[in-house]
Amino acid sequence: MNADRLLVGAKTAWQLGAWNVLSVLFYRLQCRTGTLTVRPNVVATGDLYAASPGGGSPTPPAVSSLRCFGWKALDGPTLQPPDWFRDPITLRQFPEPARQWNELSDFDERFGDIKCIWELSRWDWMLPFAQRYRHAGDASALATLNEWLHDWLKRNPPYLGPNWKCGQETSIRVMHAAMAALILDQVTNPAQGLIDLVRVHLRRIEPTLSYAMAQDNNHGTSEAAALFIGGSWLATLRQRDGMRWESLGRQWLENRIARLIDEDGGFSQYSVNYHRVLLDTISMVEVWRRRMVLAEFSPRWRVRTEAAARWLHAMVDPATGDAPNVGANDGARLLPLTDADHRDYRPSVQLSMALFAGLAAYPPQGSWNWPLQWLGIETPRDAAPGPQGRQFDDGGFAVLRRGPAMALMRFPRFRFRPSHADALHVDLWKDGANLLRDGGTYSYNTDARWLRYFSGTASHNTVQFDDRDQMPRLGRFLFGDWLATEGLETLREEGDAATFAAGYRDRQGACHHRRATLRDSGLTVQDRIEGSFGKAVLRWRLAPGAWRLEGATATNGEHKLSIEATMPIRRLELVSGWESRYYMQKTEVPVIEVEVGEPGMLTSQYHWS
Repeated sequence: MNADRLLVGAKTAWQLGAWNVLSVLFYRLQCRTGTLTVRPNVVATGDLYAASPGGGSPTPPAVSSLRCFGWKALDGPTLQPPDWFRDPITLRQFPEPARQWNELSDFDERFGDIKCIWELSRWDWMLPFAQRYRHAGDASALATLNEWLHDWLKRNPPYLGPNWKCGQETSIRVMHAAMAALILDQVTNPAQGLIDLVRVHLRRIEPTLSYAMAQDNNHGTSEAAALFIGGSWLATLRQRDGMRWESLGRQWLENRIARLIDEDGGFSQYSVNYHRVLLDTISMVEVWRRRMVLAEFSPRWRVRTEAAARWLHAMVDPATGDAPNVGANDGARLLPLTDADHRDYRPSVQLSMALFAGLAAYPPQGSWNWPLQWLGIETPRDAAPGPQGRQFDDGGFAVLRRGPAMALMRFPRFRFRPSHADALHVDLWKDGANLLRDGGTYSYNTDARWLRYFSGTASHNTVQFDDRDQMPRLGRFLFGDWLATEGLETLREEGDAATFAAGYRDRQGACHHRRATLRDSGLTVQDRIEGSFGKAVLRWRLAPGAWRLEGATATNGEHKLSIEATMPIRRLELVSGWESRYYMQKTEVPVIEVEVGEPGMLTSQYHWS
């Protein structure tokens, strides 16, 4: 078994790429030996953002509430600086910074999920405070913004403690500082302390850039974006190293967009929420580039960024802004410029479609248009067509649409590492309601049970063989023996039906082929299971409600899910499962489980009245 695991690990390392693996190993060696120590700069005292005549000018409404991960309201009066080392969810206390960031672990079981410490140190609260001052001339909002920044700097000296641990977190702070300056119209004449603050952050990002790029995910895009934005800002102010950082950021942005965004717009992380992180990041880059009148990016950049914007547009329900909870979801939303729910993706889609496609995804009357107004982007006159059925073959997503109904099938196309074992998962939506649902993520550092569950096969609408994941788990964020698609049938729309099919064979010889057909009246899914297995369990994760079983049919009074099989059914029951629609939050959902022990065909029909 150990030899087999070693073989799987070697194969996975080859798929990840030698340069990536060596970069990560070198980074870890540097952390252990202390060679990543960076000599800090001093940040000037005084207000980092000054009062300006623009306070109280006509603008859209400001964000009214501050929330962690989109759902947890900040406790206590918002005028008081928060405790930067207190987990806002569990209230667990992290120790005050005393050691260099590279001496700390990302996953210290004593303190829980470090993302809960990082959340408030992303500085996204800067944007609402800046909005409130600009919108209503609220001097107390500007004073609070400066007070919180001073308190953060006092309690997080460069480069000590957990809030300097991650280069991406450092980069997000740079982007938010720049967007706040743009909202406050303080880009061209910033305070000395703000200049120093940007420099301190860029000096932390640069030494670990190779590690960020080796992740082949949003770490690289975020850190390149921060270097470009921060570097160009310093360069226009004739600050040392500004031009070099700007050039380095531009170089890596071009590289990452070419490598990580597929021709059809898919992103390397195979995740709807991380796709929004990507779009918000490159949207801030483009807003900044235009504001600073910098050279355009390459034609390839323009083509890939437009494709990425259209990808998320195809996934989002236009009536609610919600989208399938597919792939890893760490609760990130980098541009909270409206009070829209965290799961409303329309503000990000509208901004990115305007910037990269020159089209309006939604009508101009709506809060989804406020980010454009806050960032000085004109709403395009031409409207994009509504979301259509699409097969995103590069990353493995098929979107079926019939009127107000949408079905999404996930199929294995792994050019980059998968973080969820979700092959052939199906999401179903109608009139903005998520009828068949994905489990989500919950937390990156929690009990082993939940880590296995949420990223594993059991939390998805698919077939699980012999109680194992579809791919062997090699680490917290890594599966091995990546699946490959077999039996692909291209998405087609004929008459009143949209149909797509795909399958796979896993490393132990179990085969699953799934055909989904969406009609105006409902969804039919045919699952053919073959090969070597002792048992197979089909799961359908239902929307919360009063579901009951009537023979082989589950119903809530309005909707019905019926199961037919060509082989004997060992077990068909309604059980409780879990979902996480927001990071660090989990709730129960009803789940239909159908267990069989022989090859054959399972047919599931979901009908609405």
